[in-house]
Amino acid sequence: MRTPLVHSEKPDSPPVLPGFEHIGRFWDNAHALWAARLLPGEFYVTRNDEMITTVLGSCISACVHDPSTGVGGMNHFMLPVATSGDSAWNKLGLETRFGVAAMEQTINEALKLGARRESLEFKLFGGGKIIEAMDTNDIGNRNIEFVRLFMIREGFKAVASDLGGPWPRKVNFFPKTGRVLVKRLRGMETRLVAERERQLSRTPPPQSKPGSIELF
Repeated sequence: MRTPLVHSEKPDSPPVLPGFEHIGRFWDNAHALWAARLLPGEFYVTRNDEMITTVLGSCISACVHDPSTGVGGMNHFMLPVATSGDSAWNKLGLETRFGVAAMEQTINEALKLGARRESLEFKLFGGGKIIEAMDTNDIGNRNIEFVRLFMIREGFKAVASDLGGPWPRKVNFFPKTGRVLVKRLRGMETRLVAERERQLSRTPPPQSKPGSIELF
């Protein structure tokens, strides 16, 4: 007689650090971890064993990790700096839509948790050119140029990167270990991400909600 499989119950979610209560979190069965899902303009930092996930088109995510402490975080920014017509975003307090604020706040929050600046490792992803109609602006390339210059100016080096190209990406980051899994999206997934970016160019995203449906 075959012994029935016993499925362990998912553990309680690790405590959320102050300031990140608004980030949507869910249990990821594939990796057996709690995960934080980032929307454009958001960032998340933790010392817990969990995952941070997002989907990128022309946007950039920097994954930050201190191997000596296990502190890490990730951001998701849309543009290098603020431009005219961004009042709707500013009213929501989403200044981290822009690269300068996103990078600085992610690093500063990691340092507050005990990470050491000289030990920080960076992995950079995104910056795809997925909307042909936006070729004249080439937002993805502008984001890539910004993040590379930021790293040089601040004295940091990227230990890994996957930037540019005609595809969007799904990024799963494990801040406790610094491990990153990247999936390049194709076909219908690309069209969905492109449509989302068109919408975001007109209006900010809704706030993350725990348990919301994952895009991919």
